Amino acid sequence: MLKKYFRRLESIIALAQSLMTPKQFLFLSSVLIGISCSLAVIVLKTFAHSVFSFATYINGILKLSFINSILPIIGITLTVFVVNKVLNGSIQKGTSQILYAVAKKASIIPRKQMYAQIVTSSLTVGLGGSAGLESPIVITGAAFGSNYAQNYKMQYKDRTLLIGCGVAAGIAAAFNAPIAGVLFAIEVLLVDVSISAFTPIMISAATGALVSAIVLDESILLSFKKQETFDYHNIPFYVILGVLTGLAAIYYSRNFQRVEHYFAKQQINPYRKALIGSSLLALLIFIFPTLFGEGYESIKTLSETDPGKLLDNTLFADFRNNQWVLLLFIGATMMVKVFASGLTLGSGGNGGNFAPSLFLGSYLGYFFSKLVTMIGLSKLPISNFTMVGMAGILSGLFHAPLTAIFLIAEITGGYGLMIPLMIVSSISFAISKRFEKYSLDVKGLAKKGHAFTSNKDSNILSTLDIDSIIQCDYLTVHPDENLSKLVDLISHSNQVVFAVVNNEKDLVGVVHFNDIREIIFNSYRVKYTFIRDVMKAPSATISTLDSMEIVMRKFETTKSAFLPVLRDGKYHGFISKSIALEAYRTKLRSMTIE
Repeated sequence: MLKKYFRRLESIIALAQSLMTPKQFLFLSSVLIGISCSLAVIVLKTFAHSVFSFATYINGILKLSFINSILPIIGITLTVFVVNKVLNGSIQKGTSQILYAVAKKASIIPRKQMYAQIVTSSLTVGLGGSAGLESPIVITGAAFGSNYAQNYKMQYKDRTLLIGCGVAAGIAAAFNAPIAGVLFAIEVLLVDVSISAFTPIMISAATGALVSAIVLDESILLSFKKQETFDYHNIPFYVILGVLTGLAAIYYSRNFQRVEHYFAKQQINPYRKALIGSSLLALLIFIFPTLFGEGYESIKTLSETDPGKLLDNTLFADFRNNQWVLLLFIGATMMVKVFASGLTLGSGGNGGNFAPSLFLGSYLGYFFSKLVTMIGLSKLPISNFTMVGMAGILSGLFHAPLTAIFLIAEITGGYGLMIPLMIVSSISFAISKRFEKYSLDVKGLAKKGHAFTSNKDSNILSTLDIDSIIQCDYLTVHPDENLSKLVDLISHSNQVVFAVVNNEKDLVGVVHFNDIREIIFNSYRVKYTFIRDVMKAPSATISTLDSMEIVMRKFETTKSAFLPVLRDGKYHGFISKSIALEAYRTKLRSMTIE
């Protein structure tokens, strides 16, 4: 019945495509993708919130967080089971796979990502894994956009744009923050789009946010009501918070990868790995129950009048009204959050680092402002610092200051904190960028040589395949031959450069036509001059393992028009600078989203 319904819907959309102009159909598509992504968000958020409410209710009866500790073990183990039995033993995590798909896979994202992320992240995070749902939501949205475009045979540019629509709608629906959704899609994923491409992305983000706002209860979303007036006298403290969040982002990024990589190296049964990792996570959650799930409820609690509620049903419940114990609890939770997230994902769970970054930022902002207030240095607006801290970590961890600024501005219900948001986000970004060249999600790609940044030229060059522009049919000469052989080759070909190779195909030099122009018109010199006498060492050589960015850098440094290519140390062919530039221009035209 459901399959029949979807086929009928596809027929209606196909009919609409035949009746509309490409731009009109693109606008319709952005609305449909926005609705699809918001429905995925509704399912995930509702499930996660229901499990949290159930666990909180049971723990209120038991007076300790036993259920909080047990559920993550079940969730991570079930996730590993689904990955191994349903998803062929592997699942990609993190938004970096979207970048890779756009640049290397012609914006083709596997169909299974439309459901794999929803199922696995709901089991992991929904049952208490200490990670976020936003990354799976973003990947799901991108998969919706990609597969929708494939289904209706849309071109690469439109596929890429619809991926951006899915990403924007996912973030917009998850936070009821359409502007942040648009900025995240453009700032993090689609770093080079024209102004006209904003329209479909904005439509999709607005649609996602609207559907989410209508269907989801406001208590499920991360939102704040309490906000104090900005006082410019507190600017020095916001500057310090910016430095602290930048350093904390570096701390989180490096330690998260250490934990995740440690588990990745362990060659043990995946179920055993899941049990070991989730058991360690369970221990952390038992001591620090606020590590359970996304942690958004505890973020809201921090910004309210009674943050002592965080100690309810914990080992420290008797110290509920002790401000110093509460501060130490928050500080310790803040420091171990990275290990909880690393254990969650490293042991086989699925989730993202978006929610953990907000969690860490809010705790750091609260800890700093409360400490300053308690020691009497100044009376700071603690709720403001709690919210601004989230922007600092988000900006530093994902290298996305604009997304961080507008996300917090939107979820706080106003722009009264715009100045401190800008101060903290920019400082955090600058510090993090200084010590971490790539954002957390892009690090893995960088290590594999597939880094994508805001540098447009680097992005395009990274997508070019060096093998496609190597010319292997160039004629070669031997160093012991005289110039008459070379003159004969020149007269029967349009080559202007020749590789000189020995019997073992080793490159021993190159001969350029311009260097022997005067000699070849003198028959005597041609007959008695050997190639070894006129050949020159190449100004540089290229390996087939080099990236195109390295190739273009060598052309720029040597000022050469041709460079010889080596494969396994042997001569393989030539690359022409003009052909390389033409390949760049062709790729640029195909990737420009208008």
